[in-house]
Amino acid sequence: MRLVNACEPAFRNLVRGALLTGCRYSELAAMHVSDFNADVGVVTIRESKASKPRHVVLTDEGQRLFVDFTAGRFGSDPILRRADGGAWGKSHQLRPMLEASRRAKIRPEISFHVLRHTHGSTLAMKGVPMGVIAEQLGHADTRMTEKHYAHLSPSYVADTIRAHFPTLGIGGNTAVTPIRRRK
Repeated sequence: MRLVNACEPAFRNLVRGALLTGCRYSELAAMHVSDFNADVGVVTIRESKASKPRHVVLTDEGQRLFVDFTAGRFGSDPILRRADGGAWGKSHQLRPMLEASRRAKIRPEISFHVLRHTHGSTLAMKGVPMGVIAEQLGHADTRMTEKHYAHLSPSYVADTIRAHFPTLGIGGNTAVTPIRRRK
């Protein structure tokens, strides 16, 4: 929240979009109003790193944000624009991110890509399966997702096993008394 509040208004929209979608900077910068489908609550990434389109699911909060971003605009308009109304170009996020990090007193300063990791980490810590996180982030398979996020959800494994493994009736409460050695 401190980072979001430290951003200039146009850049703040980009940061909020990143935190609520997990999208890369280039994906957000390339989004057009027509890429947001309010009926199903998704944004379509037409040009991803993997060169395959994908759909990013939005939470209720994300849907409200994208409704605000797109209201009354043409389908061909970029969803996110700079303060001067222009499109976000390559590397235009670098300086505003450093400035916002400094204003928010985040040391060391963070890169824009950290926002993507924040999205994935938040999902992992809530116990979302790695396959779902991989799909949301556009990873080809779960290997990259597991490498970066699996360590954040150790309770997910334990909770899943405990919830699904049946009681066999062979543990605890037996009549066996442990033998104690004499000193």
